[in-house]
Amino acid sequence: MSSSALVEKTASELSNLLANKEVSSVEIAQACLNQIDRVDDQVHAFLHRDDQDFLAQARASDERRENGKSLGPLDGIPVALKDVISVKGQPLTAASKILQSYISPYDATVTKKLKEAGAVIGGRLNLDEFAMGSSTENSAYGPTRNPWDLNCVPGGSSGGSSAAVAAREAPLTLGSDTGGSIRQPASLCGVVGMKPTYGMVSRYGLAAFASSLDQIGPFSKTVEDTAFLLEVISGHDPLDSTSFPSKIPSYSSAINQPLKPCVLGLPKEYFGEGMDEEVRNAVNLAVEFYRHQGHKIVEVSLPTTDLAVPVYYVIATAEASSNLARYDGIRYTSRSDRAQNAIDVYAKSRGEGFGEEVKRRCILGAYGLSSGYYDAYYLRAQKTRTLIREDFNRVFKEVDAILTPTAPTPAFKFGEKSNDPISMYLSDIYTISTNLAGLPAISVPCGFTQRNLPIGLQLIGRAFEESSLLSIAHAYDREHKFGCVTPSLVKE
Repeated sequence: MSSSALVEKTASELSNLLANKEVSSVEIAQACLNQIDRVDDQVHAFLHRDDQDFLAQARASDERRENGKSLGPLDGIPVALKDVISVKGQPLTAASKILQSYISPYDATVTKKLKEAGAVIGGRLNLDEFAMGSSTENSAYGPTRNPWDLNCVPGGSSGGSSAAVAAREAPLTLGSDTGGSIRQPASLCGVVGMKPTYGMVSRYGLAAFASSLDQIGPFSKTVEDTAFLLEVISGHDPLDSTSFPSKIPSYSSAINQPLKPCVLGLPKEYFGEGMDEEVRNAVNLAVEFYRHQGHKIVEVSLPTTDLAVPVYYVIATAEASSNLARYDGIRYTSRSDRAQNAIDVYAKSRGEGFGEEVKRRCILGAYGLSSGYYDAYYLRAQKTRTLIREDFNRVFKEVDAILTPTAPTPAFKFGEKSNDPISMYLSDIYTISTNLAGLPAISVPCGFTQRNLPIGLQLIGRAFEESSLLSIAHAYDREHKFGCVTPSLVKE
């Protein structure tokens, strides 16, 4: 099978080909490398790759399979990781100058789980510096471009992870989602992206942005592949104090069970002003699909929605200012060569090593935690966060899942919002609430604009009910498969 044909396959299809010995893992890995060589100069999804190690992992997988010792359906399948997830012996930069020479001495728990499943780990993916952004324009190593239109952003902060799947450079990738950083870029790049329930996937080995919000999750072409990958990376981890000791079901089996009629809620606050009309029309068509499939559609209300963005930017920046205090130029980060004393080392190393958006958020966070302002800002934000969570709990007494747009607009041009932080922050207006509430949510491609830019549909589920959420999402994705539509860049 040709390289161009292999990169079009889903992970599930590749797994079946491997099991039937119709293709080797080395052939799949080489096909991915060929694709990266062909398109990544334009897309810039990757920050680092080690081709020799990548192929060595693939050869090891082939040997296991030849000896009847395959580690499971993920064995031999390439998975690329956002460059905030630790891989032993590989760089971890978080797309920041301050970590430009850092090599991780250990594996993140998700990395360990992938290795134990036989996945072929291939490269580090670009992002907004320290995952702070919605466009991947904030990377210290240059932006990632959207494979559907190279003049447009891929979303963020996991723009490299979404673009790599869309550009067919990897069948599976991992990203992190703090306020929409998996789902929004998935929407803008026309792939599937999922944020699991907070605590479902270990954060050990993830470079922290906001610890009460961060969650690792998968990208893929299909919901089936997302279930396939989520099953591997989920589960309790004693190394992560926020990890929840829940039993992990077989998501891949669950989605193939007949879907019983369910109740889907449309929050009126998500369908008001500010939404692009083409986005509205595509999401409405998805609603009609579910209605025609026998599911009940009801309007619901989440009245605290308008408070989510300000609450998020108080809490997230406060946690970021604390988490990033460790990057001081003294222990393991880059150190300014202009420092004259210890104070200089700290101030100049951080000043030179951090980009403008990171500095902005650290300053805002420190302000919100400072004496005299803690009660007025941080404490009040935490109380409002409780109200947001209670809103969802109330609605989930009436519905099985909530259906919304993923992003208010399709992909926007580079520079269009970079000088207006508020406008950029509002790119995540439909995704932030779920992080504050700790709920699972998935973005599924649901069509294209007249300019052939992807549009995403978001489904939100109850905490720890990923099986149900994936089943509902799969019902739509199985019939439409918009994530399997290939960008023209890849076809050229």
